[in-house]
Amino acid sequence: MFSHNLQVYLAPGPTDLRKSIDGLSILVENQMELSPFSGYLFAFCNRKRTTIKILYWDNNGFCLWMKRLESQTFQWPDEDTSSLCISNRELNWLLDGLNLHQGRAHRSLKYSCVS
Repeated sequence: MFSHNLQVYLAPGPTDLRKSIDGLSILVENQMELSPFSGYLFAFCNRKRTTIKILYWDNNGFCLWMKRLESQTFQWPDEDTSSLCISNRELNWLLDGLNLHQGRAHRSLKYSCVS
């Protein structure tokens, strides 16, 4: 998914994902104590662990990427630090459903329509 050689910071524990670019940028500055303009990837997960948002600065503006699971949950770290630095490879594992410590993936779902 993300193949650039960038640093990735997770915000452990739940984040209110009603926040968008401005609100998440403030969390990066105030809670994670990092610069949202660094070009790093900043990942956040909701309380149910079904949605991840990734915020990053790309040359002249912010980008916000989101993944929502229709079944199962992400193996998101608990709230015990202000931020957690992981590799791009570990981020891809997390997005694929792997537990970074146990190696179990989400099963694939096949749908024919959204309604």
